[in-house]
Amino acid sequence: MASIIRSAKSGNEWTMNELNAYNIQISFQDAQTFFGTVPLPPPAVSQDILTALDADDAVDERVYNLLTQLDLAMLPSEPEESAVDDFAVLLFHSLGYIHRPRALRTRKELQLLVCGETKYAKPDICIIDRSANDIILLVQEDKRFYSGADPHAQLIAEAIAAFQTNNVRRLAAGLEKLDSKIIPGIIMVGTAPSFFKIPVTEQLSQCVAQGQYPLSPTIVTGHVPDLPRPNRRFSEGMKPLDNRRVILQCYEAFKQFVV
Repeated sequence: MASIIRSAKSGNEWTMNELNAYNIQISFQDAQTFFGTVPLPPPAVSQDILTALDADDAVDERVYNLLTQLDLAMLPSEPEESAVDDFAVLLFHSLGYIHRPRALRTRKELQLLVCGETKYAKPDICIIDRSANDIILLVQEDKRFYSGADPHAQLIAEAIAAFQTNNVRRLAAGLEKLDSKIIPGIIMVGTAPSFFKIPVTEQLSQCVAQGQYPLSPTIVTGHVPDLPRPNRRFSEGMKPLDNRRVILQCYEAFKQFVV
């Protein structure tokens, strides 16, 4: 793998070739191993979200809006990623991910130093801790079905760009530079998420910046929610109430990593 040719690519151009070139591997885990807790915690959301199958069944107006966006995000003919982004924004607010001093951004452009050149990575959504101006969560829509892009490689490139960005901002603010950080990320296919913990070190960041092969592997861990009908994961998403509860429990358990 050390002999793979490396070139300066923006995050949306990363593929498995880049992951191999920088000694990055992905390992999927069960819920207990990934979240470190069993059973998964109950979701801290309005009861309406757990019981209203359709938007018109919702009593709370905010739940009506969320379930309306859920339906739009699941339209199979919907080519606009904004539908998934709009749903995710409302979902993070409903789940309590956004609170002071946090802020949420969509399509934020991050500089990515790779092979000696400045390129860019653009997560669909990111959450920022304004107290340190750190990016603490990344969300990437899986666009393979209409663009051919590799969402796992994109998400990891975005995590490296976020790490580099966080350290530049920290140095500018007179704060201590990070040697390493686990950056949480989510890949969404419609309303069906997969969860990831991406460990980024200064060594990995420098190897990417200089186009070098890291001797130590980076192991990204992931978890795909264990749904009642796994073969219908993408077509059903969060629409069925049993799927919805499991997925919301995963979101609740994932909060511990968003720091």
